[in-house]
Amino acid sequence: MRKQRFLVLEDGTIFKGYRFGSDKEITGEIVFNTAMTGYQETLSDPSYTGQIITFTYPLIGNYGINRDDFETLTPTLKGMVVREACELPSNFRNMASLDETLTSYDIPGIDGIDTRQLTRKIREHGVLKAAFVNDEDNIAAAIEALKTAIFPTDEVAQVSTKTAYVSTGNDLRVVLIDFGKKENIVRELNLRGCDVTVMPYNTTAEEILRLRPDGVMLSNGPGNPQDVEAGINMIKGILGHIPFFGICLGHQLFALACGAETFKMKFGHRGANHPVKNLATGRIEITSQNHGYAVDPASVRNTALEITHTALNDGTVEGLRHVSLPAFSVQYHPEASPGPHDPNYLFDDFITLMTENKGSVLNA
Repeated sequence: MRKQRFLVLEDGTIFKGYRFGSDKEITGEIVFNTAMTGYQETLSDPSYTGQIITFTYPLIGNYGINRDDFETLTPTLKGMVVREACELPSNFRNMASLDETLTSYDIPGIDGIDTRQLTRKIREHGVLKAAFVNDEDNIAAAIEALKTAIFPTDEVAQVSTKTAYVSTGNDLRVVLIDFGKKENIVRELNLRGCDVTVMPYNTTAEEILRLRPDGVMLSNGPGNPQDVEAGINMIKGILGHIPFFGICLGHQLFALACGAETFKMKFGHRGANHPVKNLATGRIEITSQNHGYAVDPASVRNTALEITHTALNDGTVEGLRHVSLPAFSVQYHPEASPGPHDPNYLFDDFITLMTENKGSVLNA
């Protein structure tokens, strides 16, 4: 007989379901993801650090878990909510079930609840604090605790590499600043021949300049960009000296470093089906996204930045470019994993940017 588990929200809402994964009780910010596939890449995305993921697709785990599709070695999400967790996955690449995988990483999950109702609540009220409770007698106390709960703001420090390391290539040299990177960023750069040095989030501009790279990549990552002061200061120090490309959190930090502002969204963008318009070409791209903060478009007007991409669903800023220096960024994930590959060309644009500026005074 399966053990019961309760999902409780700070507004007093209670969902009764069943346990899978770890037996431990947790609290975190609950969000939803609308992707139909790619749950392994999603659960291993460091941008979900401290969060409880609700999958809107009703069946999760049907093709199992394999060793190749992880985006980080140790997933850092708080918990998982699904309508049905598949117990018997079927795929030639399958090596473990979803339950076995979450158990091995001590991550709890709950299934058997109405995820459509939960998603509608999040869309209406915005992201909420939530908890997993195993004993029904403890629900009232858990709800009261959620009302005053304060979550950590050092998510980037939790997931960033502590020491630099190299993923070798034989062409352009790229420094990748790890704010909570997905491994597919490294893969995409390596596929293009880049020699990639992955460095901690608090690496200084001086340390980067000493390496004389051809370009800098600012990775995705979790949390509020305004909490990552080290990253903002670093970008100010390299701007105008080295070409760079920012993704997701890296995009937001680029905006802050140039004088724009960011804000917390009501429920964010999380999924693999978000339409984005390229303002230069008029082309619509379907993108993979995972972010709860965005750049304030009004604040961009007083900076040296221009908006290059916008979201079709809500008009939010999805891309920026410096008007006179070789630096650009996007809010979405051109490396995908999971998701469509429409914006994968942005890595080629970055290669072109580095090649055009190679050996110039920028790198002096």
